[in-house]
Amino acid sequence: MLRERGLRLTPQRQLILEAVHELGHATPEQVHNHVRERAAGVNITTVYRTLELLEELGLVNHTHLSHGSPTYHAAGEDQHVHLVCRGCGSISEVDPSVMEPVTDRLLSERDFRVDVGHVSLFGVCGDCKEL
Repeated sequence: MLRERGLRLTPQRQLILEAVHELGHATPEQVHNHVRERAAGVNITTVYRTLELLEELGLVNHTHLSHGSPTYHAAGEDQHVHLVCRGCGSISEVDPSVMEPVTDRLLSERDFRVDVGHVSLFGVCGDCKEL
């Protein structure tokens, strides 16, 4: 896809894309740490710019799972809603159909279409509720 748009597939871009696929959900910092294990010379700025490019190309998506950096995951995965535990920090996924009552209501009442792939719900998981 990069070559089709006249862009080069550099080793750094390849490593960053592979890191996103391998890590599942990862912040740019986590991607950077993963890539540095294989190529120490890749800096964090390169990771941020490459993730932005890969998102523009439709190869990765991001969502906000905390107050910090966005979390990236591979595009092409089925859309899902993220469940983020405030206790242990675990991230799980549920089918976007769980949001249908809300998305349907927003569409009918406000003519607003929700991008469910960017929805994150925060709460406490079953393991942490006992603590």
